[in-house]
Amino acid sequence: MPKPRTKTGEKNLISRQLIELRRRNDYSQRDLAYQLQLAGYDMDKNVITRIETNKRFVTDLELKALSEVFQVSYDYLIDGIFEPEDNK
Repeated sequence: MPKPRTKTGEKNLISRQLIELRRRNDYSQRDLAYQLQLAGYDMDKNVITRIETNKRFVTDLELKALSEVFQVSYDYLIDGIFEPEDNK
């Protein structure tokens, strides 16, 4: 059974928002991986690269981790239409 993709053929919906959030926070991919690991999530730079380049599907746990580290809602990560929350 084929895996679902976006209308444009991408493997995930968050790549643009992830890149934007990372740049807004002045994080390299390695910096973000470090922040995620400090928060208790096992994600390395290669995972982030593959998500940003749409070569990898994003898991629900990864969505949760990114939402926590950047303090944004799932809606923002997925749809990109809401502004990041200042504080949860």
